[in-house]
Amino acid sequence: MKKDILFEVSTPIGFDITVTSDWWNYIVTVKHPIMFGRELDVQSVLKLPDEIRQSRKDPSVFLFYRVERSKRWICVVAKKCNGEGFVITTYITDAIKEGERIWSK
Repeated sequence: MKKDILFEVSTPIGFDITVTSDWWNYIVTVKHPIMFGRELDVQSVLKLPDEIRQSRKDPSVFLFYRVERSKRWICVVAKKCNGEGFVITTYITDAIKEGERIWSK
């Protein structure tokens, strides 16, 4: 059965990220309702981030950051597994998390 893909984006670090409609709905209704209607912003962060960090706890997890306004970033947390990428979550933050910076614009 083919999953209902909402969007797919190529990242600057060489892998594509896919988001299904069901998962996006879960993110914006359960995890971070503030991200409702922000699909285009999330795609933009993944395509053209200001910075990408690798998780200290899990090297297959990457945090994509883009400035939204002064001292506020959109963060998209994605995982690369078996060559495929998917969004774990996305949210607005006032601080960039620790982790190794692996890419910056």
